Amino acid sequence: MIDVYATAGTFADTHQLAIDIATAVKEIEEVPDIPMFHKNTAAFIHELAEGDLSNVDGDTNYVRVQVLTNAGALDRDKQIAAVSRLTAIVAAAAGDPGLSDRTWVLLTEAVPGGWGLWGHAHTNDEIVTAARTEIGRLQAGS
Repeated sequence: MIDVYATAGTFADTHQLAIDIATAVKEIEEVPDIPMFHKNTAAFIHELAEGDLSNVDGDTNYVRVQVLTNAGALDRDKQIAAVSRLTAIVAAAAGDPGLSDRTWVLLTEAVPGGWGLWGHAHTNDEIVTAARTEIGRLQAGS
């Protein structure tokens, strides 16, 4: 799950930004290209009213991207790739290359059992098992 927070009007096409951000995280995580991950990797764009965002100096032209993954989904190389790629996507979507210097990316992990899908609090092992089961069903159907 990915949440993007910015002052309203920062992005011309928030829907495309959500698609681009979700796709990037799915690709960086290197999860299987199956419906489970297509349907459950999502970005939420939160447009804040003018003045609802500020740093200590009163600047309001920042973006915050918070990525929540299951525990261990991003090793160090993937962390670096996620921050770099998401920052670039945000700046491009805003049409503001300078926004790269004003984009905060926070990488967080759900605790074991803290990843809820389909009404169940999944552990990492349960997510892996669900993915393998879906892959098996897809392969059996082909």
